[in-house]
Formats: sequence, structure tokens, C-alpha cells
Amino acid sequence: MADLPVNVLRYGREEALPEIRTLHAGPISLRYTADGDLRNIRVGNQEILNRLYVAVRDHNWNTIPVELSKVEIEDEGDSFRICYNADHREGPIDFHWQGTITGGRDGAIRFEMDGEARSTFLRNRIGFCVLHPAALAGAPCTVEHVDGATADSHFPRRISPDQPFFDLRAITHHVTPSVRAEVRMEGDTFEMEDQRNWTDASYKTYCTPLGLPFPVEIAAGTKVHQAVTLKLHGEAPQSSAMQRERLTFQIHRRQVGEIPHLGLSLSTQESALNRKEVDRLRALHLSHLRVDLDFARPDWDEMLRRATDEADAIGCRLEIAVHLSQQMEDELKQLRAMIAQLRPPISHWLIYHKDEKGVNPECVTLARQHLTDYDRIKFGAGTNAYFTELNRFRPPAETLDLVCYSVNPQVHAFDNLSLMETLPIQATTVESARLLAAGRPIVVSPITLRPRFNPNATGAEEEAADQLPSQVDPRQMSLFGAAWTVGSLAALAQSSVDRVTYYETVGWRGVMETETGSPLPDQFRSIPGGVYPLYHVLADVAGCAGAPVLLGEASDSEKISGLVFEREGALRVLVANLTSEPQDVTIHHGGDGVRVQMLNEHSIISAMRAPEAFRSEERPPIRPAHGQTAVRLLPYAVVRLDVEKK
Repeated sequence: MADLPVNVLRYGREEALPEIRTLHAGPISLRYTADGDLRNIRVGNQEILNRLYVAVRDHNWNTIPVELSKVEIEDEGDSFRICYNADHREGPIDFHWQGTITGGRDGAIRFEMDGEARSTFLRNRIGFCVLHPAALAGAPCTVEHVDGATADSHFPRRISPDQPFFDLRAITHHVTPSVRAEVRMEGDTFEMEDQRNWTDASYKTYCTPLGLPFPVEIAAGTKVHQAVTLKLHGEAPQSSAMQRERLTFQIHRRQVGEIPHLGLSLSTQESALNRKEVDRLRALHLSHLRVDLDFARPDWDEMLRRATDEADAIGCRLEIAVHLSQQMEDELKQLRAMIAQLRPPISHWLIYHKDEKGVNPECVTLARQHLTDYDRIKFGAGTNAYFTELNRFRPPAETLDLVCYSVNPQVHAFDNLSLMETLPIQATTVESARLLAAGRPIVVSPITLRPRFNPNATGAEEEAADQLPSQVDPRQMSLFGAAWTVGSLAALAQSSVDRVTYYETVGWRGVMETETGSPLPDQFRSIPGGVYPLYHVLADVAGCAGAPVLLGEASDSEKISGLVFEREGALRVLVANLTSEPQDVTIHHGGDGVRVQMLNEHSIISAMRAPEAFRSEERPPIRPAHGQTAVRLLPYAVVRLDVEKK
């Protein structure tokens, strides 16, 4: 097989990243993307809005992709004007709109959309989304309602389970002590939700209110006009080009957490593990293997049997997620009989009701009655869906030993930048979950790049046989996936989460490819029989559950993320480039000797094809000057440092 193109190695697809153009409107700087969005709207270093865009959501809350045409950009240096046509077409949906964006020398920005439905279809939402950054948590603001009334309030500090603001017309907050930013919406009624519930790094103001019925049929010919205007009040400094500075990652000898117990999920591709795959999984020293048991499936008992065999082969225990129905009594009796026969090594139970998003106390009580006598296993519950369900349907923690929820970064946005922005918010969800769990350990299971299912669907989902399933992301097998995993591990380990389940064992949702390779090799371009780059990230923390995690501070957490922990009397440091551009980083570790391993587009082919040789390669120690090591991280590269402590 020929070497994969660089872009495939970086982020799973051969095409280039969407074009991003920096523009200025007086004191404001922003980034315009090839999708027609505005991102990172700032005054100086202070972000006003994370993103401003138009979304079309179908009856199942799926976001319909946009295609732009006739794009015209007039850039005057300190002002700009953008015009384009936008089309959203998928299945029965055909929605067209014209976008006009202007930025003035006074810092005023106006984004207008004039749209028309060209077919009749069901929609849940059409219109603007305004994202205020999560860094505003606890910050004061003034809201203006559609009736003209105003009120002083604040952005939620803790993750709000419900909408903090309804019937919005405008929202104003201080960007600096002397500058206020006002965002005004027209054309519909808007409200705000706390998107940290889904690990998005933002508060989203959107239309139409969720209190209204959905989905709604929109007839062909229906017109939609909306606008969002941003204005600054006060004296703002003129924008200037930001100087590129060398990034730093500073290690402090202060413990802030522990490496969690790590596990994987049973592969949904249902291929038996071969000897090589077993050996590679054993090298990860997994704590557990997750298996989901749905008693509506006729083969649930075979899944449990397969999971038991694989856990024995890998050398780990089972995390058994039990999905009960109204026939839960009979289902638990069947399960108890099956485990009596198989005698599987079980780490813990996760108890769900398949028709409910939150904890069903009856399920937990019955599960304890039927299963407690088997090896005194801990019982966990919470939600099989997103943190928001745990937040809205709060668990009766006194009945549980563990509290659980799952994570994926693609509920609302799908681009590389948005996915990387979710990483620190994973820690925020743990902080809020700990308050709900009343001291019980937190289990984050599973963590996947794509949603496993749609808990909010209002109708059946259809997928084409010649397209990747909705649960599969080509970035799984790329350097992007490895860098994202470093950031996720860093956030969760510093939060002292107890257990984490990542990805699957093998296949296109796993940590390595099967011997037969990808079922759709033109769309998921993996190496048959090879591992994915994220395998090496998990291998770097293998067998270290409970190891002390030290504080590591990145000078720019939007560009790099890192994990520092103690291992065999030394320090192990993982630092990842979260961007598509090379980054020069100085790592301040204070050590006398350092061994360096680089996972980047130059080394990754050999690391994927022959992971054992890559990991066993002898790397002589480097004697760093002044206790620091300088590295150049190529796009989405990961560097590992093993540091001899003084």
C-alpha cells in the first residue's frame, strides 16, 4: 500500500482544510471561514463572540451542510463587506439564502440572511446561532427581551441544565472595563442555552424557542429574513497584528489529579480478535472492556460471551452496560443466569433504562437485587447520552456507587477547530457532575469522536450503504485523533475522574484497523492491520492508573495541550499541537535528562505499521540546558518526553 497523503495523516481526509481569512473592522479582528461563518471575534486578546453563523436543522436535529457560491469579499484593511449565496440541500431539504456581512471602522458588524425554502420539508430550526465564549462563565451581562424590558444578569458559572435566558432581543456584556459589546438579533425570537452541557465551549443564543412545537413543516416559497448586529460601546483600542511568540508549556511540581482507569469498548464490527490484535491490546494494560447489552437483540448473550472471551484474552475486566426495558425483571433473571454460566470478570455495572435519558431508580434497585450476589460489583448509573441528560435528570446518588455519562465533541459543530475547543470543557462537566454525584466516583463512558446515536431524534434515521455510518469519523485514524485524545486525557486526568472508556478495540471506531481493512477504503483510508495514532497516546499512559498528575500550564491552550504524570520515578510529558499549523514550543520541565519521541507526519506511517518497533526504539537521553526542551510540533503532532527528575 502506498504511503498515505499528508492531509490524510493529519486529519483523515485528503482535501485541504477550509480557508480561513482574518479581517478587521476598526478595533475588532475576526476570522471568516469558507463556510460563511465568523469566528473568534475579538478586541485585542479578548474574545467577544466565539462564532456567528446560520444553521439549518432537520426534524432529527441534524445540521444540513452548506455550499457557498458567488462569494465576494471587499477588504479595506479596517473595514470589509462580504456577500455570498448559500444552499443547504439534503434529502427533501432545499433551502437557499443570501448572506451579507459588513464590518465598519467603528467596530460595528452586521450579518444579514435573506432565505427562501425551495422545497417543502420538516425543520426544527432555521436561522442564526450566536456563540458567546465559555470564558464568560459568571460574568455580568444585561439582557433585553422582545417586549423591550431589560434586566441585569450573568452568564451561568455552573453548567445550567435549562436555558438561562428566554425571549431575547439583545445581550450586552463588558469586554474590558471600558468597552461593552452589544449583540442584537432580529427576525425571530431568540433564547440561550448553555452548550457546555454538550462540551461545546460556548453559550449559544438561537432561534426558534424550544417551547414551540417541533418539527414544523416549512412550505416551498416561505421567506426567512434575520440579522445580527454587534456594536461596541466605549473607547476600544485599534486592532493590531498579533505577534507570533514561542509557545511554552510550564510544569509545576504540584499534583492536580490522577491518571484514570482506562478502558475500551467492544468492537461493533464484530470481528474476532486475532493474536496480533490481542497482543497490542494487552500492551495497553486496560482496566476494562465495555460491552452494551440490549435484550431486544437476539444475540445479546453471544455479545456477552464474546466480551468475556476478549476480556480474558486482553487481561482486563468488563464494564457491563445493561439496557433494560419494561420487562426488566425477566431480563435481569436471564442476565443472572448467563453470568452464572460464563463467570465473566466484571469491574462494574452501568444500569440504564433504554427508553429514558436519565436514571430509573427501579432499574437500579432491581439490578442490585438480582446481581449483587455476584462478586460484589459496584453499580453505576446516570445517562447513556450526554452530560446534559445527567444535569437535567439528576441521579439519586444515594442509590449508586458510581455516576456516569458519555462524551463526544460533535453534537453541534464538526470542524477541527470546534472539536479542539471542547477539550477543556470536558473538565468543566466533571466539576459539575461531581456536585451531582455527592462524592461518588465519576465514570465517563464512552468517549467517542462521533455520536453513537441520536437521543433527540423525532424520526427514523436513514443512511446510505456507500457512505460512512454517522458514528464513524475519518479523523479516528489520523494525527488529529491522537492530538484530541491527549487533550481529552489531560482535561479528565486533572479532574481526577475515576474511570474513562475511550473508543473501541478494533475497526473504524477503534484504536487499530482490522487485518481486512476499512469497509470503505476510499472514505476511511486506514492501513489494514495497522494501529491508529491515538493507540500510541493510550499506550503512553498504559498501566499508570492512579499515577499522580502534575500541573502543566500551556501559554496558549487553544494551540497546545499537555499531560504530565509521574511514572517509575520519572516524569512523562505528552504535549500535542491542537492546530493545523506548526508550533514552536519550549517545555519547561526542570529535568537533567530527557528522552524524546515524536509522533508526526514523518514518523506516523512506521508507527502505524509497526507499533512495537516504534515504541521499543532506543532513544538516547538528551541533556537539556536550563531544564527545558524546545520542540517544533508539526500539525497535530504529539511529543512524548520522559524526564529524569533532579
